[in-house]
Amino acid sequence: MEQIQAEIAALHSQIQALRQERAALTINNNVISGENDSPQAMVEAYRRQARENPQLSVELQGIDDAIAALQVQVKQKQTILVRSQIESKQLTQQQQLEEVKKVAQVHAERINQLSGELATEVRFLKACANQLSPMYWQVYYKPFITGFKTISVPYVRSDGEVWTIVNRIV
Repeated sequence: MEQIQAEIAALHSQIQALRQERAALTINNNVISGENDSPQAMVEAYRRQARENPQLSVELQGIDDAIAALQVQVKQKQTILVRSQIESKQLTQQQQLEEVKKVAQVHAERINQLSGELATEVRFLKACANQLSPMYWQVYYKPFITGFKTISVPYVRSDGEVWTIVNRIV
């Protein structure tokens, strides 16, 4: 990008030099006699000057053509520069996305680890409840723990692109 910016600056300086050269050539051969001249008189004066000094007219036309060509190059370079900046920004966003995705992966793995531990603990509690329930009914006339049929724990899974949090029933 720095190289393109340097090329653009060089083109601008070349354009400026051509404009100064053109201004110097036209100052020496100023055809306008006054501010109050009619447009027709001004046109006629420029035409007369072009007829009287064709070499100057051709040189001025060459300078104008060169300026136009350099301006086209400047626009092309600026377009390339803008595209490069956009691509650089996208690359930066992609890098940020990858970094955040790694952090999310760590959290998802931790959730899955805790999910496994929680599922194990729920199974142990269910085993205790199954053992205690008959005696608890005999002493207190009610169940010790209820609701084991719908106990679930969160689990994160991925198909590679999309992550899904699901509830696994324990």
